[in-house]
Amino acid sequence: MSSSAVPESAPQPGPAEYLARAVQIAVDNVRNAGGPFGAIVVSADGRVFEGVNRVTANLDPSAHAEVTAIRNACQGLGTFDLSGATLYTSCEPCPMCLATSLWARLDRVYFAADRDDAADAGFDDAAFYRYFEGGDRSMMPVSDIPLPAEERVAPFTAWSENSTRIEY
Repeated sequence: MSSSAVPESAPQPGPAEYLARAVQIAVDNVRNAGGPFGAIVVSADGRVFEGVNRVTANLDPSAHAEVTAIRNACQGLGTFDLSGATLYTSCEPCPMCLATSLWARLDRVYFAADRDDAADAGFDDAAFYRYFEGGDRSMMPVSDIPLPAEERVAPFTAWSENSTRIEY
């Protein structure tokens, strides 16, 4: 995890500089046995949190650069709500990373390479995009199993009755 505050007297880098930094940390990550993806979250107050792709290095399919940067920002800021923050990523976010960005309530996402550039390098997320666009569901059929209503909603009932829950 990397975090740094920019002194108020120093000019804030712009989107192009942050994006170039995300691309450079992706290149550096390749040299460190990681995937070719890097990301930076810049909080509303200018703190910077980095993330790199460690899927194969950590044997973790969720260790995408964007998710890692968001996790680092949340831990560093002590919140799961990143409203006011911006994500800069070396490549167009896959559906998982985009969903994580939405759950984190980021204000904006900037990316460099797009999904076609990733596909040209052998990272063809097109199947995942098609899946979520309502296309071929054979890769992962998902369905419910009917349970009695009380059993089916028991976790939500417990949540609603928990007076110490933290809304999100």
